[in-house]
Amino acid sequence: MVLLRHTLLKQVPPGVWAGASWFATSLYPLVWSAPGALDNPAPLPNALGDLRGQLCLALASILTLAGCAMLTRRPWPGLVLLLVSTGAFAVAWRLREVPSLQFLAVDVAVGFISATRPRRASLPFAGAALAALALFLAVRQAHAGENGTPSEPYVALTVIVAWLVGNLVYQSRAYAEKLRAQLLTQVAAQATAAERLRIARELHDMVAHSIGIIALQAGAAARVFDTQPENARQAMLAVESAGRETLAGLRRMLVALRQADDKHGEDDPEGRERAPLGPAATLADIERLAETATTAGVRVRVRWRGEQRPLPAEIDLSAFRIVQESVTNVVRHAGTDSCEVTVDYGAKDLAVEITDRGTGAGTTAGTGYGLAGMRERVALLHGEFSAGPRPGGGFRIAARFPVPPTHPSPAAPQPTPAGAQ
Repeated sequence: MVLLRHTLLKQVPPGVWAGASWFATSLYPLVWSAPGALDNPAPLPNALGDLRGQLCLALASILTLAGCAMLTRRPWPGLVLLLVSTGAFAVAWRLREVPSLQFLAVDVAVGFISATRPRRASLPFAGAALAALALFLAVRQAHAGENGTPSEPYVALTVIVAWLVGNLVYQSRAYAEKLRAQLLTQVAAQATAAERLRIARELHDMVAHSIGIIALQAGAAARVFDTQPENARQAMLAVESAGRETLAGLRRMLVALRQADDKHGEDDPEGRERAPLGPAATLADIERLAETATTAGVRVRVRWRGEQRPLPAEIDLSAFRIVQESVTNVVRHAGTDSCEVTVDYGAKDLAVEITDRGTGAGTTAGTGYGLAGMRERVALLHGEFSAGPRPGGGFRIAARFPVPPTHPSPAAPQPTPAGAQ
């Protein structure tokens, strides 16, 4: 309810508030001028009793309405009209002092202007209101002198307070906008960094595996080209297959990035059809990964435990990427001809483990981006990750992902791979 009232108050134009305050306070001379009202021994002349006062009141009302209507879009003419209408009101009632209550409309105008403009732009408006008060005081002293304490200094204080309050509102709003802009910038920077890391992980996991296989197969083909041409031919066919698979994966990634600008997935402006996106890699592709590694000289034994079931897409892809990166490092660095991959479907989690008995550097070689990428993948899914040498020799990588009991878009049921143990 309070928020609704605040919203409704903000929707009311400032000219309405200024006009309402002017017309509301214009009634007080009627009470003050009544004989005996408020123990007033000398009632004011009634402005409604002669034509001169009536014309001045009509002029003051018209000027007030015009000034309030112009206050939002043309503040200078609006403020000047309000000041003139205040003077006309004083002339209508033959007041010796500036009408302090009537000046509330000018205070509202000054407060609104200072709340919507910077300090340098709003100060001249407050200065104009103070100058009008000084002019009113100077004219009265020049014609009739001053018998008591003038009211203009007190009215000037109301102008200063109105400007200070409006400027405080402007500064608060400007500070809030600055904080909001900084927050949006930080959120955008974090989103960009997260997306860059995600793309870097995908490229590393996809390209590094294929390039490693290509390098090993090409080297093997070069060594046996003269003595075993058939084996060299098979190795080059494997190089071709790995290269095509890598290109297809890169194409799918690039198309997915380009489609971020196309909300409806329509054809591009040049009329070319977009390449269809292939399915994301899953644990069901581990057997094919094992066959590829076997052709590169490392036999991969895959062990399946637990009841296989559909997994959330992000867990399925991350688990496969960890296995892929680990097998790639075994092929490239471990110095062994075999490794073992274990996939365990638990009741509330999924665990993958890759072990070898090699004597090489394993996954600790190179830049270290492989282990860092795997650790990041697991951390994003609130899982556990460990990697290090085995006590009996070799290397071990293990990851465990918590699996929610339900997820909105389950993957297609995975068939039991041939040769699963």
